[in-house]
Amino acid sequence: MNRNIESYPRIVIKIGSALLVNQDTGLRRKWLQSLVEDIAAIKQGGQEVLIVSSGAIALGRRELNVTGTHGTLKLEESQAAAAVGQISLSRAYAETLGQLGMIAGQILLTLGDTETRRRYLNARATINALLQWGAVPIINENDSVATSEIRYGDNDRLAARVASMVGADLLLLLSDVDGLYTSAPETNVTAEFIPEVESITREIEAMAGEATTLFSRGGMKTKIEAAKIATAAGSTMVIGSGITDHPLTAIANGARSTWFAPSANPINERKKWIAGGLDVSGSVQIDGGAMMALESGKSLLPAGVTEVIGDFSRGDTVDILGPSGHKIGRGLIEYDSTDAGKIAGLKSSQIEKLIGPSIRSAMIHRDDMVLHV
Repeated sequence: MNRNIESYPRIVIKIGSALLVNQDTGLRRKWLQSLVEDIAAIKQGGQEVLIVSSGAIALGRRELNVTGTHGTLKLEESQAAAAVGQISLSRAYAETLGQLGMIAGQILLTLGDTETRRRYLNARATINALLQWGAVPIINENDSVATSEIRYGDNDRLAARVASMVGADLLLLLSDVDGLYTSAPETNVTAEFIPEVESITREIEAMAGEATTLFSRGGMKTKIEAAKIATAAGSTMVIGSGITDHPLTAIANGARSTWFAPSANPINERKKWIAGGLDVSGSVQIDGGAMMALESGKSLLPAGVTEVIGDFSRGDTVDILGPSGHKIGRGLIEYDSTDAGKIAGLKSSQIEKLIGPSIRSAMIHRDDMVLHV
């Protein structure tokens, strides 16, 4: 696997809140300066860099001197803190990048900006324009308006979605852990480090563990989800430690990190959008015959569907489950959940008698489907 950071033309770097903000002292300016120096060196080599950064809520809490009940803020308090902290975060990046002759451009996204096709394309066009002008896009979730129902909830998957959106060659997740282990190293001294992942299997997913301090929201579990999105779109992904100064230089010089290989058959632009979607409305389970048909490149017909799960509308994203119930793909459904439930398992002639003539012969058309995501 190619571990030479300098060989990747377009790089997305995700920065966690704990790396950027110290709970006691605030913004880690010296660390940020070292990171920007690394970025300047990369850009001097002709590469493009995008940053997906957490930290707005943490900075806002410090500036407002609010801690909330038992340290946890209510939704509206978190959004207010983000509104204050986002200004400080943007100023810090603009000033630090500006000192080395670089220009920062702020992009605030919600889940809907990447889940709705038109907004996805608009966001991509804006980011590409910034890159063409030589700027460094600083991307964050729009925490001041996003609610729990319409937000990513972690910047690992947001960074992967951005990497997929802009066709990044490398996604680098800087974290307080240095990579993937067979189990949580802080609780298991026999945990083994995994330097490279050629494909994301069920065994790899199991290594993410259940919710603990590191393996929860924003932890290893979401990093594996990010890897699935990014690698399917053709990006290499790295999980590396960002704790020390000059973290990019350290990783480039061989510091411990886990590298995920890109898919050998990256999906096309429309299917990147489908595969990277996080707002899944339901699922359909299929039989063995339908599974074989999908593997051969055919559409999913109602006759092959054994169960319809969830409440969804026509055009929503749904997961496709194999005969044993495990996810084998994802697609845009051609029927709402009510009609899908009625016609599941039926042949075309039976469907016509039940709901009348339909121009949609497939439950999910092959052009609107991605397998093995």
